[in-house]
Amino acid sequence: MGTRKALSWSDVKDKLADFDRPGLIGLVQDLYAASKDNQAFLHARFGLGDDVLKPYKATIDRWLWPDVFKNQDTSVTKAKRAIADYKKAVDQPESLAELMVFFCERAVGFSNDLGVQDEGYFNALVRMFGQALKVMDALPEGRRSALLARLDAVRRLGHNLGYGVGDNMDDLLAERGFDGGPR
Repeated sequence: MGTRKALSWSDVKDKLADFDRPGLIGLVQDLYAASKDNQAFLHARFGLGDDVLKPYKATIDRWLWPDVFKNQDTSVTKAKRAIADYKKAVDQPESLAELMVFFCERAVGFSNDLGVQDEGYFNALVRMFGQALKVMDALPEGRRSALLARLDAVRRLGHNLGYGVGDNMDDLLAERGFDGGPR
């Protein structure tokens, strides 16, 4: 028996060409029913609901600020995946920056409140801080300044964590031409 080639998007795309409109709508309905992630994706893509960021923020919150009384753990990977999933759905800079700033707020808050000492966690926080600054470059000044004020609060708390977190955030702000404010 010969080896099978790996299936890819082009295989699926070829099959989709055979669908009529009702068949395609039925397929999307089945995908919608299959998972909460698919629902969040479609709600975000089509701008449905009052707050399309809510499920993405809930995921970030769960994985960056777990309930330690329930023995929940952290997962930077799963929190970052929520941002990547949103970006696939919409890729709107303002909302993307909002999720990134929220990520930073939750990570620094959890670390500061519980005394976390995890260099990998801190490195992810600093990287997301830098990515948020880059995305914010595309935003109108009014929206950028509001997010920058929130990142400044993150930076101030970052100085409490050690491992050079706050200093690295100061450097990232300086590289982008923002004043890091008082230390």
